[in-house]
Amino acid sequence: MKTQQVWNKKILGTLVLALVLSACKSTPMTDKPASVEDKSPSSQSATKPSDPNADTTGIKEVAIDSNANNGNNPLKDHNNILSKRNIYFDYNSDSIKAEFKPVIEAHAKYLLANGNAKVILQGNTDERGTREYNLSLGQRRSVAVKKSLNLLGVQDKQIETVSFGEEKATPNCADEACFQGSRRVDIAYENE
Repeated sequence: MKTQQVWNKKILGTLVLALVLSACKSTPMTDKPASVEDKSPSSQSATKPSDPNADTTGIKEVAIDSNANNGNNPLKDHNNILSKRNIYFDYNSDSIKAEFKPVIEAHAKYLLANGNAKVILQGNTDERGTREYNLSLGQRRSVAVKKSLNLLGVQDKQIETVSFGEEKATPNCADEACFQGSRRVDIAYENE
């Protein structure tokens, strides 16, 4: 009788283990990449433009011709949106605010039109938090901007990300307005 109880416990244990393992079974990977749904306002329009050459990307027109603006570089023309090089973030966040999406879209359009142009996205944080955490947060911020550029068609070979963490933070901040200026991604073009 006692041996039968031991066998029953072993069988029961084996069955429980088999159930647990089958519940934890992983789903096989497919060769197809997961699709990304674009939820931007421009993609939610139910009507299709009648003009086949119409720009449906939602990116606004940007002067990208190097001869535009009286021969000045559009990246350095203070009247051009491309002169805006900072994307600011909320405290402890790597989410891009809606107010900075037009800046990212303008830089994406410039990079698409200038295939040899390369951008360095420099992630920064304020001085609060540990050095390691701030380096990680700065990297997440620069990667968030990179992903936005990628979604707009910019290739990885044109984008480099780096984190400075709190290295470029305004020192000895005493209020939120001061801290806010340090929570950013700086957009720097190579050879500029």
